[in-house]
Amino acid sequence: MKFRSIYKLSFRVSFLCLFLSVGGCFRGDMRPVRSFNESLEQIYPSQREPSMGKEWLVSLVNSQGKDKIEMIHIPTRRKVPLPGLNRADSQPISVSVSGDGERLALIRQRYDQTELMIYRRSVGTLKRIELSPKGIPRRVSLDNSGQILAVQVSRDGRWIVEVIRLQG
Repeated sequence: MKFRSIYKLSFRVSFLCLFLSVGGCFRGDMRPVRSFNESLEQIYPSQREPSMGKEWLVSLVNSQGKDKIEMIHIPTRRKVPLPGLNRADSQPISVSVSGDGERLALIRQRYDQTELMIYRRSVGTLKRIELSPKGIPRRVSLDNSGQILAVQVSRDGRWIVEVIRLQG
């Protein structure tokens, strides 16, 4: 009988500790980084599709009625040049950045094609990734290493997620 009451007390104490520790997550431990957010609002009044690397933030920014991909180096709060990425003949739909900021995965609409692309920042190259079987990509997420890509794809009227291992 003593064992059962000790067990119940132990269970209640454990539950209370768990409740208090989880409850702490919801009571204001999360705070906006106001000065950074204010800087972003001054630079970009309209942003969407954010993705973060270790020191990098990429997003789609509306500039003069057209979306483009912009990258910010978080510690310095400066824009990072992305030569050859934003083209007048294409519209970005989704973007993701690797942890080190070297690779960006993106989906863009160009003419009547929706394309999955990889951009390598250090060399300024843009490479198309072919889906097999064919499909229409919609959202993209690049892992921290920049080697694995998850893509939301429409095939035969169904949405699926496809994982792709990149080379090099």
